Amino acid sequence: MAEFLKVVNYQDALQMIKDKFPLPQRERVSLEESLNRILAEELISPEDMPSFNRSTVDGYALHAEDSFGSSESLPAFLDYIGEVQMGREADIKVARGQCCWIPTGGMLPAGTDAALMVEYTEKLGDDTVLVFRPAGPWENVMQKGEDIRQGQGLFSPGKRLRAQDIGFLASLGISELSVYKPYSIGIISTGDEIVPVERKPLIGEVRDVNSYSLAAAVQSCGSISRIYPLVKDDFSVLQGAVKSGLEENDVLLMSGGSSVGTMDVTMDVLLSFPGAEMLFHGIAVKPGKPTLAVKIGDKLVIGLPGHPVSALMMFNIVCAPALRFSPSMAVEARINVNVASQAGRDDFVPIKLFKEDDEQMARPLLGKSGLMSILSMADGYIHIPYEAQGVKKDERVKVIQF
Repeated sequence: MAEFLKVVNYQDALQMIKDKFPLPQRERVSLEESLNRILAEELISPEDMPSFNRSTVDGYALHAEDSFGSSESLPAFLDYIGEVQMGREADIKVARGQCCWIPTGGMLPAGTDAALMVEYTEKLGDDTVLVFRPAGPWENVMQKGEDIRQGQGLFSPGKRLRAQDIGFLASLGISELSVYKPYSIGIISTGDEIVPVERKPLIGEVRDVNSYSLAAAVQSCGSISRIYPLVKDDFSVLQGAVKSGLEENDVLLMSGGSSVGTMDVTMDVLLSFPGAEMLFHGIAVKPGKPTLAVKIGDKLVIGLPGHPVSALMMFNIVCAPALRFSPSMAVEARINVNVASQAGRDDFVPIKLFKEDDEQMARPLLGKSGLMSILSMADGYIHIPYEAQGVKKDERVKVIQF
């Protein structure tokens, strides 16, 4: 049995986990494989977009000055000299006093600097167009490079790619990307009282919640989860499970067996491996104080509390920031009640967001410690620092969203 604790504050625990977390590896993937992947390189535009001046309307390409002063009662008369074909280079030159038909997306021909919507024109015969309103220079024209310039930065490393980002990159001809490989995270739930989720628990037993909630949380961070069979509080069995977990994953998450008790053998098992280094055994937080971290070789093991609420909260607090390559989403809100906190520890309180008079409000979800329904209803949580003694009603708070 481990004989001592090494309790640290929340900030130190988070920093130690980040410092000891395995370095991410890179790989190149095709654009169609890149959805939700995390960029590992800065992307620079290889070309101007658009690559030519193009019309944003169906109408006539013309010299803007030729339309100045035109009106319904006194239209301008322009010579019609042809049309621009969609998808082809404009091979005509438009002189002063002339115009040509241009479709939406068509290339603006040489000599023109505007496109006038067809609604403000009328064609007379085969060679004359009447213009009933003036067009300003570059009106209804997307100029070359107006959207993106060649050499312009597009995305920085750490960017999670969305569908619209992929479409944007496709428009620039970028078909291959360097992205981070997702971490492989092993998950082991321990405890004599834990039974498979499909089995009805007997008195004193509880279903395995942590394997499923932690696996889902890992996946939401863009990593790959691997659930291992349930393990009883037996030294040799647990040691074998940890050995397999270390060999097959980048990081190992364990839930249960992290508190001080005669049946808890997690720390003894972890420290039995050659070169094991205990980073901490306990964090001054609520919930989740009995959280531990051990470095074994180039692998990291994080022991989370056995209680499902505490386990999931601690994952979001100290694991998710290391797994994600960008900060968690957060919103500001006004809290609707006083919330007390004990000085000397960091408190993390589940929050339900709601609107009141068009203002974002935060309602703490308070109740008996460990109610899973509370966490299920929560949109996020607030952090009350250890030096504070709570937050007052109507105070502005930052809600970190799940």
